[in-house]
Amino acid sequence: MIETKIDHIVSYLQKKRTVGVEALSRHVQIPPATVELICAILEKGGILDINYSLNITEKPTMSFRLLPTEPAPVEDGLGKGKTIASYTFLADEVPTTVTITDNEKEKFYSLLLVDFGTATKIFLDLIKDELLRSMPTSAQSDVSDIEKAAKVRADFKRMIKNYISQFYLGTDVENLLAGVLLHKLFGLGEIEILDQDDWLEEIIINNSKSPIGVYHRKFGWLKSNIYMADEEAIFNYASQIGRRTGRQIATLTPILDARLETGDRVCATLSPVSSHGNTLTIRRFARNPWTIGNLIGEPGNSMTPEMAGLLWQAIHYELNIIIAGGTASGKTTALNALAAFIPTNQRIVSIEDTREIVLPPYQWNWVPLLTRNQNAEGLGEVTMLDLMVTSLRMRPDRIILGEMRRQREAEVLFEAMHTGHSVLSTLHADTGMQALRRLTSPPISLPASDLDAVHLLVIQYRDRRKNIRRTLEICEIETGAKEDDLATNVIYRWRPRTDTFDMVGEPNKYLKELNLHTGMTKEEIYQDIKNRATILRWMIGNKITDMESVGRIMALYYSKPKEILEIAKKSIDSKKK
Repeated sequence: MIETKIDHIVSYLQKKRTVGVEALSRHVQIPPATVELICAILEKGGILDINYSLNITEKPTMSFRLLPTEPAPVEDGLGKGKTIASYTFLADEVPTTVTITDNEKEKFYSLLLVDFGTATKIFLDLIKDELLRSMPTSAQSDVSDIEKAAKVRADFKRMIKNYISQFYLGTDVENLLAGVLLHKLFGLGEIEILDQDDWLEEIIINNSKSPIGVYHRKFGWLKSNIYMADEEAIFNYASQIGRRTGRQIATLTPILDARLETGDRVCATLSPVSSHGNTLTIRRFARNPWTIGNLIGEPGNSMTPEMAGLLWQAIHYELNIIIAGGTASGKTTALNALAAFIPTNQRIVSIEDTREIVLPPYQWNWVPLLTRNQNAEGLGEVTMLDLMVTSLRMRPDRIILGEMRRQREAEVLFEAMHTGHSVLSTLHADTGMQALRRLTSPPISLPASDLDAVHLLVIQYRDRRKNIRRTLEICEIETGAKEDDLATNVIYRWRPRTDTFDMVGEPNKYLKELNLHTGMTKEEIYQDIKNRATILRWMIGNKITDMESVGRIMALYYSKPKEILEIAKKSIDSKKK
C-alpha cells in the first residue's frame, strides 16, 4: 500500500483529534495554504472539520471526524495455485504486477494494482468532479482519428498533472496519481491497464458475473481477477467508446464495431442480443508491429529467409499476393511485414474497416483509407467498395486491401490487378485449395478465369495446441485442362511434426511471369532470392528488426542493392571466421 501525505495528514489528525494548520504543515512539510486546501477537499468527504476562529488573524484548526472502513476483498478462489510467471509493466506511470498461476485445472491471470491509503482514495474521488469540469471539450467529442486522440489524451494527462502539482505531494506521487486519474476519467479504468500489457492479444468481458478474460501470447485464454461492477458499467464503457468514435450503441443499435485511440479493435454487444449480458471484446493492436525479421527469427519463427526472399522478390516486381488464414493466424501481421518491402518511391493506398496496417515512415507516399458506418439517421456510410473505386482515381502503384469479403469488392480488386495495379490483400481460408473455393463460391463468386491474376497465395496457420503461428504454404494457382479446373502448386510447406519448412515444388508460373516482365533467367531468379535471404539473415543477426530500421534498409536497398548485399555478405563471412 502506498501512503501519501494526504494519509499522513489524516492519520496525524486521527491521533491528535484537533490540530492547528501550522502544526499540520510542519508535520507533512507542506505549506500551510496547501494544507488548508487539502483539508477543504477532505472536509467535503466528511473526514474532518475546519474550525475558523472569530479572530481573522488566527489560523484555522482541523478536527478529525471519521475515516470510513473499507470492505474486505471478496475471495473468489481465482489466482490460487502455483506461480508459473510474473512480470511488471508501467501503465501511464502506474506500476502494475501480473502473476500467472496454475492450480492444475486451469491457469489464472492476476493483476495487482497500486493500492492507496483510504484517505488518498477518498481524496481522488473528491477531486474527480473538479477535473471532469475542467476536461477540454475535445476530450469528450469525436476523437476517432488516432493521432488527434493521442494528442487529446496527452493534453488531458498534462492538465491532471498541473492540477495535482498544487498539492505538493512529491513528483513521484503526483505522476502516479495522474496516471490513476487518467484511467478513471479518460480511459476505461482497469481495462485501460490491461490494454497496456503487451503480452495480451485480447481482452474480453462476457458479462458482469464472469471475470474479465484475457488471451495471453504465451499461456492462451486466462481468467483474470477483475470483475465489472454490473451490466450498466459494461454499457457505460461501450457508450464511452462509441461517443469517441462518432458511433452509437443503444437498444436500437445493440452492436458496436469501433476502435480505441491506440488503434485497438472493439466489438460490443448489448443484452438481449447477447443473452447472458452485455459484452465487450478488445483486440489489441500491436504497439510495436512485427517486421519480417520478427517473422523469420524470434519470436515468430514462422518462415525461412528463403521463403521471405521469394515474397520480397514478388513484391519488388509488383506481383499480386493474397494472404489467407484462419482467425488470429497472423494474416495482418504478415501483411504489414510484407508491405514494408514495397519500394519507397511508389504510391500506396490501403483500404480497411479498422486501421491495422502500419508502414515504415520511409514509405511517405501512403494514403490510408477507412470505411465508415452510417449514422443514427442511416446517412454517411462509406463502404469498402466506395473506397476501392476512389482509390483507383488516386493513381496508386500499390493497393492494399485489409480483407476481401464480398463479390463487388473482389470484382473491383481484380479489375485493378488486370489494369496493372499491384495488389496485396487478405482472405479467410485455412489452405490454398480452400482459398480457391472461397474466391469462386458465394459470397465472392469470382469467375475461375479471374484468379489467373493472383501470382502467389500465402497461407498462415495457427496451431492452437502449441500456441504458435506458421506460414503453412506458399503456393501459386494453376489452371487445368478446363478453364474452371483450378489447383494449387505448393512451393513451400510447413511440416508440423518437425516444425520445419520444405521447398516441395518449383514455382513454374511464377518463374514464367518474372522472366516475361524482367528478362531474368531461372538461375538468375533463384540467385536473386538467395541474395535477398542473405540480406535478411544479416538484418536478423544485427537485430535490425524494428519497423523504422527495416524501412531504412529497404530504402537503401532500392537505391544501392549491390552495396547492401556486399555489406551483408561481408558481415556474415566475418562472423563465420
